[in-house]
Amino acid sequence: MRSPIHSIPQLYRNLRRWTEILSILSKYGLADWISRLNIDFVKDSLKSPEGESLARQSHESRIRLALTQLGPTFIKLGQLLSTRADLIGSEMAAELSLLQDHVAPESYDSICATLEAELGQEVEESFSHFDHAPTATASIGQVHKAVLKNGEVVAVKIQRSGVAETVKSDLEILTGLGQLAEKIDDLKPYRPKQVVAELTRSLKRELDFGSEERNLYQFYAKFENDKKVRIPKPITELSTPKVLTMEFVVGKNLTDVNALQAYGLDLDQLTKELVELNVGLIFDDGFFHADPHPGNILVEPNGRIALLDFGLVGRIGEATREDIEEMLYAVMSSDVPLLSAALARLCEFPVALDEAMLENDLSDFIGQYSTRSIQDFQIGSALNAMFDVIRQHQLCLPQEAILLLRVIVTLEGTARALSPKFEIMDVLKSLHRKLLFRRLSPSRQIRKFQRLGMQVEKLAESMPRKLSGIVDQIRTGKIDINIDHRRLGSSVNRLVLGMMTSALFLGSSILLAQNVPPVLFPNEPFWGIEKLSIIGIIGCFLSFLLGCRLIWAIMNSGSLDRSE
Repeated sequence: MRSPIHSIPQLYRNLRRWTEILSILSKYGLADWISRLNIDFVKDSLKSPEGESLARQSHESRIRLALTQLGPTFIKLGQLLSTRADLIGSEMAAELSLLQDHVAPESYDSICATLEAELGQEVEESFSHFDHAPTATASIGQVHKAVLKNGEVVAVKIQRSGVAETVKSDLEILTGLGQLAEKIDDLKPYRPKQVVAELTRSLKRELDFGSEERNLYQFYAKFENDKKVRIPKPITELSTPKVLTMEFVVGKNLTDVNALQAYGLDLDQLTKELVELNVGLIFDDGFFHADPHPGNILVEPNGRIALLDFGLVGRIGEATREDIEEMLYAVMSSDVPLLSAALARLCEFPVALDEAMLENDLSDFIGQYSTRSIQDFQIGSALNAMFDVIRQHQLCLPQEAILLLRVIVTLEGTARALSPKFEIMDVLKSLHRKLLFRRLSPSRQIRKFQRLGMQVEKLAESMPRKLSGIVDQIRTGKIDINIDHRRLGSSVNRLVLGMMTSALFLGSSILLAQNVPPVLFPNEPFWGIEKLSIIGIIGCFLSFLLGCRLIWAIMNSGSLDRSE
C-alpha cells in the first residue's frame, strides 16, 4: 500500500489537472445550487461550452455535461457507469448512455507525425493515398481513409497525440479519489475503487490498439467465409499499439432507414439476423461485441451486416452464462424462486441482506411484467427495473454479467429503431429452448462429470496431507483460531465510552460531595452554594458532554430501539 508521502510527487505532477477538474466541478456544483432558486436571470448566468443554461438542466444532465467537459477519461467513466444501473440507478444510467466522445479532429500534421513515428517511414511510403480529413473522430483516436500500394482501400485508426499521458494523469487522480470515497459510508455502496479499477482496465485496453487488433482478427477468423456477416480484416504489417489499419467497409448506418430500403432490403429480416447474430455470439461462443449500437454497425448493399470497433468485447464463462440464461428465463416466465436462485449464484450479497424483503421486491417486479403481452413486454425496461432492485439491496453482479445484460438492452433499442414491430423476446425464447436441449445433451453432461471427477481427484489427493497438517498442529499446540467479530467494533467502543463517562461522573460527584479544593465560594455562600469543588464541576461537565456524545452515536446508528 502506498503511503501518503509517496503520493506527494504525484500530487504536484497532477496539480494543474487537479485545478482544472475542481474548477469545472465547482461550476457545475454551483449550477446545481442555483437551480433551486426561482430567479430566472440568475439561472442563465452559468452556461456550458455549447451555450446551454446549466441551471435549467436536470441533475443527471448536469453530471453528463460535466463529464463531457472534463475530457476523454471522464467520458469513458460516464460510459462505464452507464452500464452499471445496479450501482447508479436506471435513470442516471440512461442519461449517461447519451455521452458521446466525438470531438474536433486533430490536425493532419500531428496525426501524420504519430503515424510516421509508429510505422517508421513516411506516409507516402506506406500508402499511395491518405485522406487529410478524418472519416470519424473520437477522444482516443480518429479514423482516416487511405489506399495501399496494391490499390486496396483501408481505414487507418490513429491515436491522438498526448492522450495516453492525459489518461494516465486522470487515472491517478481518480484512483486517489476512489480510495478516499471508499472511506465515506454514503459512497461505499457505489464501490468507487471497483469502478475505477474497471475503468483503468478498460482504458488500458482501449489505448492499446494491439488488443483491438487481436479481437478484430479473432472475429475475422470466425466470420471469414460467412456470407451474412462482414468483419474488416486487420492489416498486421501496418498496425502498432497506436495505429490500427483494417479493410475499409462501404455501407449504410442502421439509422439511415431510407438508404437501407433503397438497397431493397427487408428491414424485419435484417433486424432478426442482427439480433440472432449478437445473441448467438453471447450464448454460443461466450465472446461477443460489447457495444452493438447503430454507430458500430454498417449494412452493405448486398445486405451483409458489418461489425466495427472491437475495442470493447465481452468474454463470459460457461457457468456464468448458464446462470444468466436462467435469470432471463425466470424474468420471461415470471418465476420468482428461479430468479432469486439465479441471483444468489450470480451476485455477491451484503452481510446485512434482508432476504425476505428481497423476495418481496422480486415478486413485485415480476408482478409488474407477468401480465403484459409479448407485444408490450420490453426486455430492456424489465432489466432496468431489475437493476433498480439489485441496487436497492446493494447486491453486486459480476462485471461480465452486467456487460452482457447491457448488450441485450442496447440490442433491443437498436432492433426497435430499425424495425419497431420486432420482438426480441421471440428470439430469446427460441434460443432458450435450444440452450436447454444443449445443456441436457449427453456430451455436455459427460464433460461436466469429467470436470467434476478431476476436481474430486485433486481433493482426494490433497485432503490427507491437509488433515495430517491440522492434526500435527493440534498435537504440537500450534493451531491458531481466528474469530471475526463482525459489527462489534463500534459497540465495544460505545461500551467503553459509557463506562468511562459513568466513572467520571461518579468520581466528580464524590469530589463535589467532599468539597475537595480548590473550591468556589469558600467563605460566603452564593445562592446557598458554598465550597464547590472546581475539579468536580469540570468532571461533571465533561461527563455530561461525553454522555451527549454517546447518546448521539447510539441514535445515529439506528440501533437505539431496534431489536437485532
